Amino acid sequence: MATALADAFLTADSWAVDDLTAAGYAVVGVDRAYVGRAVGAALDTYPRPPVDAPRQLARVLAAAPRLAALHRSREARRPVRVLARPVTAVRARPATESPLLVDTLPELARALDVTVGRLLWLADTRAWNRHAPAGSPLHHVRHEWVVRPGRVPRLLEKPMDLLRRTQRTVLDGLLVRLPVHDAAHGFVAGRSVVTGAAVHTGQHVVLSADLTTFFASVTAPTVYGVFRSAGYAEPLAHVLTGLCTHRVPPHVLTAMPAGGSPEERAALREALAVAHLPQGAPSSPALANTALRHLDARLAGWAGATGARYTRYADDLTFSGDHRLAARPDAFLRGVERIVTEQGYRLNPRKSRVRRRGSRQSVTGVVVNERPSPGRREVDRLHAVLHNCVVHGPASQDRAGHPDLRAHLLGRIGWVEQVHPGRARRLREEFARIRW
Repeated sequence: MATALADAFLTADSWAVDDLTAAGYAVVGVDRAYVGRAVGAALDTYPRPPVDAPRQLARVLAAAPRLAALHRSREARRPVRVLARPVTAVRARPATESPLLVDTLPELARALDVTVGRLLWLADTRAWNRHAPAGSPLHHVRHEWVVRPGRVPRLLEKPMDLLRRTQRTVLDGLLVRLPVHDAAHGFVAGRSVVTGAAVHTGQHVVLSADLTTFFASVTAPTVYGVFRSAGYAEPLAHVLTGLCTHRVPPHVLTAMPAGGSPEERAALREALAVAHLPQGAPSSPALANTALRHLDARLAGWAGATGARYTRYADDLTFSGDHRLAARPDAFLRGVERIVTEQGYRLNPRKSRVRRRGSRQSVTGVVVNERPSPGRREVDRLHAVLHNCVVHGPASQDRAGHPDLRAHLLGRIGWVEQVHPGRARRLREEFARIRW
């Protein structure tokens, strides 16, 4: 009933008592008390028509005390019935120049190059596919557990072809245009682990912390807020949220391999069972960066209060500063944990580190004591592997069973090249001597 009245009010000629009353009469008949209280609740809450928020208006009407009491009193004697359901296009509020920022569901489906039915099937906002049996063609995501000795396992949620292509379109057409905090260096064009690490070069102390279950901690309500802030009306934000989030089916959760404490396993299972950003979807990193803007702003402010610096690369939080931070690092990290908890996330207590000057200070694998460096130990180990490939053949060094050892070694060389091109040049010369 509240939904029908909300839709009717949004079709009214004006946001005034007479026009709203006429629209209400068209839905429930000439019931002066019932429609009058609904109109009063709408006007008391909204000075202007909430054209992009029909579901929110319906919740306001359903929760209005006087209207709800009248509705309950009439249920037994003379129930109020919906006589008609007017339909109107919901207009979005443009907030960014994007080809995907459209007004209606058919327009969104065309922009994503799918039919409306297929878009709703992919979004699965009612979570019907979650209860489909294992191996069902209704599933859009493949699941792969990654065993980590001594630690809780990690679940990779890999979207199938159509869902992946649709998520990629959302990423390229909208998400890359949304603003992120300056502290975010992961999955942002023009930034990298090197740019994030360079911020902390030559500091008295470097503190690091780690967010637990990073992607799974970003839930559907947060993602919905991102799309609403981007300018989408409620129905479209609801569909896009379903498209970019995922609920893990029960048969996948029960197949979780061994690893981690019972508390950690229970927390992971609980996080994966509700709609969250899937680790493996192309849209998840950009959505996570946008969703964490408020957390980044609070942590940057907390760091700035002591003259410290703050960066985040995905789930890795790094702070550095002078003698003021070095004097009370534990108290500072307790403040970080308080802020993270208030924002709805959790820190992994086993991954918090304090690295003072004189010890090896590293940020996301980059040594930052004097200048950004890949670390001598890692470079020497890689050089030894390349040398052994030259002398004994590549097969002798493939102890981990990489499907493409050549690409794996080139990737490791490329990582060194980002940080220190001079050392990478010598590694490439050694790589060129390998006979494949």
